[in-house]
Amino acid sequence: MLRRLLLTAAVSASAALSSAPGAVAGTLSHAPGVSPLPAASPSGSSAAFTGGGSSLFPAGTPSARAVAAASGVVLPALMPPPARPEDSSDRLTVTVAGAGGGADGTFELDCHPAGGTHPRAAEACDRLDRMTTWGKDTFAPVPPDALCTMVYGGPATAHVTGTWAGRPVDARYDRANGCEISRWNALVPVLPDARS
Repeated sequence: MLRRLLLTAAVSASAALSSAPGAVAGTLSHAPGVSPLPAASPSGSSAAFTGGGSSLFPAGTPSARAVAAASGVVLPALMPPPARPEDSSDRLTVTVAGAGGGADGTFELDCHPAGGTHPRAAEACDRLDRMTTWGKDTFAPVPPDALCTMVYGGPATAHVTGTWAGRPVDARYDRANGCEISRWNALVPVLPDARS
């Protein structure tokens, strides 16, 4: 409870500071009748201002980020980590069985640039790019507690392995129920269009 109060106070103080008249990013101004707040140093601790008036928090009071870290709260990152050269290798192996119509087989899919033995490599890479969202697994399985219609979509199965967006991929697909059919259809043309 004390941690929550400290976090709330630190966040409220930061909000009050940013809404003070004349406040500009990177500068602090004094609102009439309000003492200056301590500024967070790069190390996460705060330093009290010297000069007229006393600060709301004495020197050594932790910043909002330090309070959040101490209480186990994870604050969102402002931007994703920088791209690494090894993350640019988007290469998948797609193995399809039971789809029929010449769609069965094992295909290599390279993206950025598109290539490999996949019959619709450029379209498949575009689809994956549109589906990829920071913090979300593009190839996530159907959640175990999902309510799915009992619709059978055929015997087609697929196994996708490799690397996408710097993360390993090992995903299996089938068309055993409504959820699995939707999951499969969302990945077309990476997987063949097996709609019945």
